[in-house]
Amino acid sequence: MFDIVPSEAISEGRATDAYFDRTVAALEAADRNPTVVAEVTADQFPDGSFELLAGVEDAAHLLSGLPVDVDALPEGTLFDGGPVMRIEGRYLDFARYETSLLGFLSHASGIATAALEARLAAPESTLLSFGARHVHPSMAAVVERSALLAGFDGFSHVAAGELLGREASGTMPHALVICFGPGEQEAAWTAFDDAAPPETPRIALCDTYSDETEEALRAARAIDLDGVRLDTTGSRRGDFRHIVREVRWRLDGAGFEDVEIFLSGGLGPAELRDLRDVADGFGVGGHVSNADPVDFALDIVTVEGQSWGKRGKLPDEKAVYRTADGGHDVRRAADPAPENAEELLAPLVRDGEVVREFDLDRAVARTAEDAARVGFGPPA
Repeated sequence: MFDIVPSEAISEGRATDAYFDRTVAALEAADRNPTVVAEVTADQFPDGSFELLAGVEDAAHLLSGLPVDVDALPEGTLFDGGPVMRIEGRYLDFARYETSLLGFLSHASGIATAALEARLAAPESTLLSFGARHVHPSMAAVVERSALLAGFDGFSHVAAGELLGREASGTMPHALVICFGPGEQEAAWTAFDDAAPPETPRIALCDTYSDETEEALRAARAIDLDGVRLDTTGSRRGDFRHIVREVRWRLDGAGFEDVEIFLSGGLGPAELRDLRDVADGFGVGGHVSNADPVDFALDIVTVEGQSWGKRGKLPDEKAVYRTADGGHDVRRAADPAPENAEELLAPLVRDGEVVREFDLDRAVARTAEDAARVGFGPPA
């Protein structure tokens, strides 16, 4: 019914670029199938522009069952050059999987990096991922998991939550209020309050028909409110910071000091930095979900133990280290390691068996720790 490549096509190697089929046919006809080392890399040398690695679990499942050995950086590691993954095996055993492998890593890492920019722009605020509507539905769980990896507190997509074992967050859209009509906002807020499960926070959308300050006060008086959400469109927003501060002033003056304020609608790191001291939380959509994928490539660096590679790429098997000062060091695997450095490439798959456990909470903690070590920060 939908333009979705099925999972079995991915796992069987049919979700590939046509030239890999041509390559397999040519090598088989020539009776050539060398043992190679291939590396997944975005930048050859560290350049100080860090990105967050995500998608490793999907990559591991893709390569499981193949007679290959794979090493990879732990998910939640910041990298700025050198390989994030290394594959060793006979080339025809994994050739057709390159397209899907790079897709798993590239898209998730781009989304996670953008989410980390948002997280660090408002480190003390509640952040929810609201961007699933901007991507193909088959991508929703990738978006939400990548946002969680970067430290987001929750997300909105129900099916993604079922897949990830997490409860989706969210209260009401403008459509609910509009269905009751102008002047009937109290009826909409009350209907929501009556129907929502007890554990759902009572957060009312307060900018549909009237001034934000007026609707916020009306909502606070209508139901036992946890918070208000302002999703004012950019064309009507004006000085959004002033609007938020006025809503806070009016709520406090009416005795609703405990009612929190949440903001959404086209917010990125710059807006989060500007508003984080006057709002309690944010829904972030397009900045995360619409992030550009990381431009990973897979390159053969040795063939039958010989140093071979494409012109412009660095041959030889490499090692990657986090240095004592938080740097990222890339060197030949045969060379001595830097002093007091942590080797980052670690076993992922051995002879087709996944040998690493995946724990999202642990990866979230690693993201925060590594971001602090390398000095990662959101764009100015």
